[in-house]
Amino acid sequence: MNTMLRKSVLGIAGLAFTGGIFAGPIAAHADAGPAQGAKPAAVAVQGNKLIPHGVQGAQSKIDLNDEQLANAKAIIAATKKAGLPERAAVISIATSLQESKLENLGHLGDANDHDSLGLFQQRPSSGWGTPEQITNPEYSTLAFEKGLKQVDGWQDMPLTEAAQTVQVSAYPDAYAQWEQQAADIVAHNWNS
Repeated sequence: MNTMLRKSVLGIAGLAFTGGIFAGPIAAHADAGPAQGAKPAAVAVQGNKLIPHGVQGAQSKIDLNDEQLANAKAIIAATKKAGLPERAAVISIATSLQESKLENLGHLGDANDHDSLGLFQQRPSSGWGTPEQITNPEYSTLAFEKGLKQVDGWQDMPLTEAAQTVQVSAYPDAYAQWEQQAADIVAHNWNS
């Protein structure tokens, strides 16, 4: 192969490779599409500080009302107060999205899962605090994140493993479906 042709082929291959690196993560998220009526999600590239492992599995997304957004912002504020990084807020918000859809659950009568309350469905009978404490977004977030900090290597493990180690849920893989939305919420509100 002559030198000119070889350089052209290598140049095209290099462009294709480089384009694949930059378009790959975007294309992976573009296929999922946003939930009906939702704004397109921000793209989180694998290896970034919000989603270091990339999203795990199919993602869910809900439209948030003002109360839910206020609860997400309260989780972010509590995370900052605890001196934890943005990744802790992503894990906390994804956990709350799974447990309560970011709604501060009070006593639900027969619909209650035992005595689970608040954003994280924490239970007074399991030592998470009093009902008044657990239904305080700052308190419940700090309690969850206190548990998170006790998980060796939580910063480097997939979200669902970190959340499950703290929560001990009957559905351990369910947290992963909220990782993209949680990362989007943190990305949009961490500095506001």
